[in-house]
Amino acid sequence: MWRLIAGAFIALASVNAVAEETVKVGLILPMTGPFTTTGKQVEAGARFYMQQNGASVDGKKIALILRDDAGIADNSRRIAQELLVSDKVNILAGFGLTPIALAVAPLATETKTPMVVMAAATAIVTERSPYIVRSSFPQAAPVVIIADWEAKHGLKKVATVVSDFAPGHDSETYFKQTFTRAGGNPDFAPFLQRVRDTSPDGVFIFIPAGQAATMMRQFVERGLDKSGIRLFGAGDITDDDLLNNMGDVALGIETAYFYSAAHPSEKNKAFVEGVKRAEACGRIFSACQAMTGCISSMKRSEKQAARRTATASLAP
Repeated sequence: MWRLIAGAFIALASVNAVAEETVKVGLILPMTGPFTTTGKQVEAGARFYMQQNGASVDGKKIALILRDDAGIADNSRRIAQELLVSDKVNILAGFGLTPIALAVAPLATETKTPMVVMAAATAIVTERSPYIVRSSFPQAAPVVIIADWEAKHGLKKVATVVSDFAPGHDSETYFKQTFTRAGGNPDFAPFLQRVRDTSPDGVFIFIPAGQAATMMRQFVERGLDKSGIRLFGAGDITDDDLLNNMGDVALGIETAYFYSAAHPSEKNKAFVEGVKRAEACGRIFSACQAMTGCISSMKRSEKQAARRTATASLAP
């Protein structure tokens, strides 16, 4: 995947970044408000990468300029404008939520500025500008895995509870398609009491990470955990940054995600130890992926620029 992303950056960023001594990355994230955990994780991931790999590439300094949009799209667009006009950033990055990414996409197109989406997962995000790349995952990726797994493990009737915004709609759509194709029969219900009344085999949920603990607590308070109804969803609901504080309500929940700290490879074990030392988690992986892509593409841009210069000097 990163070969494609690096190729895109070569085309987009080489003119702006190669000629400058400092490459500026404008990091727009929700550092306050209900989605703070997403912002803090992405920032930690970007800084963790630089801590492990250095803050310069081929003599050029990498500067992160962090701005807090509080998870509000109007703020995001205004901040992006300021970063482009006043700070003259070479790359826009971050974007914890879909509405934020969609609000900034036209600016990326207008100014031909690379835009790296590190968290927003709705499918349409990457379609809104030819200058967008995504370092994390589309919402469909973990959803289709958990839908297929649950269907193959005996569930036939499932209710869904999702947040009423784009990633929730994506989650429900992809879950229904995959679960039905695998032989299941989704029963869509908007509230927990209605879920209980329909007595499904299980409940698929999509709730933003910061609200998942409340959802799980209410699931237990209504006795659904003792009813035999299985609770499952994408890994957002058991976010590493929040899981330890959820308590016993999280026990028994089944999830699928694009990354697991429990993966037994030696490379991942080393990564996890580094993350622990940096006191970061969760979406740090996506941010590290994004920084890897940015740095790799810059190196390749430098080499291509050098080749063009050499070719020009040899021209008759």
